[in-house]
Amino acid sequence: MQNIENKVAYITGGSKGIGFGIAKILVENGLKVAISGRNLDDLQEAQAVLGEDNLLVFQSDVINFEDEVNSVKRVIERFGKLDVVIANAGVGKFAPVDEISLDDWNAMIATNLTGVFHTLKASVEELKKSKGYYISIASLAGTNFFAGGAGYNASKFGVVGFTQAAMLDLRKHDIKCTTIMPGSVTSNFADHVPSDSDAWKIQPSDLGEMVIHLLQMNANVLPSKIEVRPSKTS
Repeated sequence: MQNIENKVAYITGGSKGIGFGIAKILVENGLKVAISGRNLDDLQEAQAVLGEDNLLVFQSDVINFEDEVNSVKRVIERFGKLDVVIANAGVGKFAPVDEISLDDWNAMIATNLTGVFHTLKASVEELKKSKGYYISIASLAGTNFFAGGAGYNASKFGVVGFTQAAMLDLRKHDIKCTTIMPGSVTSNFADHVPSDSDAWKIQPSDLGEMVIHLLQMNANVLPSKIEVRPSKTS
């Protein structure tokens, strides 16, 4: 089992939902964690819960490559290295393909797909140094298409393909790459407000524990693509 204490992780979209749930579990397991997001108020609320000792919080928009370059620089300045990158930031806009707006399409491709590339591109040289781990948060929508999901499906199918190709490119540098594809998760995604009715869903902390298991695995083992569903339906 790999020792993960004092490893440094950077999580995009880490102020709430899946990103926050992963960040909380990582901090509880002794990692130093940086989280970014677009909304300063959400980031400050996350910091109030997670504490400050092993946490770095800052604004970044994954659509802008220079934001991600600066994000990695801030992580290195604070913690001195970067071992784990979790590309989690995402948006969802749902409409039939003949009705979806250009703005909504472009927002999903820019954030969900190009943003994932920006995060890896900005961090890959540091991951080479640390022989680190890159994890993208995709979705079961990255393999299962559905009506009204043309834009979201396109972005998440892209994330799955991108991460699997990156895995083949980067393993020669001893960098691991995994994409996690969750089904229904209790989160704030698409403006959802979590409630007791979400108890049957995957919890963000469940995905955090999954990340811990990945990081602890023998260096010779790589689950490159993980589909995860609730064990029961509503």
